[in-house]
Amino acid sequence: MSKTSEQFGKIINECRDLFSKKMHDYGAAWRVLRPSSITDQIYIKVNRIRTLQMTDVKMIDESEEGEFIAIVNYSIIGLIQLEKGLSNDFNENPEDILNLYDKYSAEAQALMEKKNHDYGEAWRDMRISSITDLIYQKVLRTKQIEDNHGQTLVSEGLDANYFDMLNYAVFCLIKFSEQTIATEPKN
Repeated sequence: MSKTSEQFGKIINECRDLFSKKMHDYGAAWRVLRPSSITDQIYIKVNRIRTLQMTDVKMIDESEEGEFIAIVNYSIIGLIQLEKGLSNDFNENPEDILNLYDKYSAEAQALMEKKNHDYGEAWRDMRISSITDLIYQKVLRTKQIEDNHGQTLVSEGLDANYFDMLNYAVFCLIKFSEQTIATEPKN
């Protein structure tokens, strides 16, 4: 299981690096987004991945991996927005935002380690397409919770769904990285 934790950390570092570069380019413009808009961004990303997985034609040269990275980052943005609320002022201290990024990615990793232990790393035997479907299901659940104004009777809330989508996306990215390593030529 320590291998999974190491892989998780490496993937999160790659996602954080892209997030940090986009913060440099755009600032925290996403701070104006309501959680429902963030959920819709995740919906767009996972829907595109599913389309790519179910068709042979790709009109835009972007990878599934890039879309999974976006799901990780939008999930963390969603968690930040749930904590801070939306803002019309997106001139925030980048260091403060990155500290929140680190906080939520660490919470996601801790959750992953607990669930991964209890489920016996079952995700390793799953197909990327099946994990994609789980993200799709989670985003649809999240949209329903938002449509219910965040009220649930017996289900987990918005934050739990963002954490699950984040962790599932990291699992897919780990699986892609393992496929890349397996197909690299040996010296």
